[in-house]
Amino acid sequence: MLPKYLNWDDLRIFLELARAGSLARAAKRLKVDQSTVSRRLAHLEQALGASLFERTPKGLQLNGLGHQVLAAIEPMDTAYAAAQESLGGQAREAAGPVRIGTMEGIASLYLTQHLPRFRLGHPRITLELVTSTQQLHVTRREADIFLSFFRPSGSGLDVEHLGRFALHLYASPAYLAHQGEPRTAAELGAHEFVGYIDDLVQIEAVRWLEEAVPEAQTVFQSSSMLAQMFAAAAGSGLVLLPEFAGAQRFGLQRILTQEVEVHRDLWLSVHHDLRYAPRIKAVVGFLQQLFGSDPLYAY
Repeated sequence: MLPKYLNWDDLRIFLELARAGSLARAAKRLKVDQSTVSRRLAHLEQALGASLFERTPKGLQLNGLGHQVLAAIEPMDTAYAAAQESLGGQAREAAGPVRIGTMEGIASLYLTQHLPRFRLGHPRITLELVTSTQQLHVTRREADIFLSFFRPSGSGLDVEHLGRFALHLYASPAYLAHQGEPRTAAELGAHEFVGYIDDLVQIEAVRWLEEAVPEAQTVFQSSSMLAQMFAAAAGSGLVLLPEFAGAQRFGLQRILTQEVEVHRDLWLSVHHDLRYAPRIKAVVGFLQQLFGSDPLYAY
């Protein structure tokens, strides 16, 4: 599908454009001029004899051919990165950036408390924590390591089960003073809830409220777990939160501890070709130890 002779620098810039979605963002990430990015893209499109992107108000969107080219050269990019790791100076020491992708709640409410400890032992590694409401693909280099509440699938992935956590119902003292505290699960039908916006849920694993309380009357909805937690802390309604969120720190108290409990699994995925690069190996080892030794993930 690809011509016999293509410039790797052109392809590398195309990859960054596909990931960034704009000339300006791609140029910033590559640390080159925007004109250089535009010129390289034009050169590649000329070599292919067709355009690769649709220009839209929201930025550059891959067209059909663009998606084909991306699928063809992503394995090359991963192999190139793996060669850099094994042949370059980073092979001798754990150094360089490592991007961890995961959901907002576990990133903001749990990982941020523990990552400074990693820094003490690995001062030459720079951590990047990316939050997303959908799956991040390590095969597309959107992240080096992905932590998820579901088991990712895809070729070239090393996937590991890190643990299992519980979710409980929480309420603020203000809400309980006004609405009363439910004493049994059967009484929850008379209460108000905070939850996710149904049609914006992109990861089915976060539909935990409807699993715990199928007929929950939601009065406040948000795509953000943090927004839900703070709305509940202000008295908006009951909220179902992971135990790792430490909701008590924000004035919430757990209710119906024995009657309502939902569980989810935590998975780690990393591309097989980069799994044993020193910087990746160091972060994976830290995460394995962190979650493996924390009783919050031992359910």
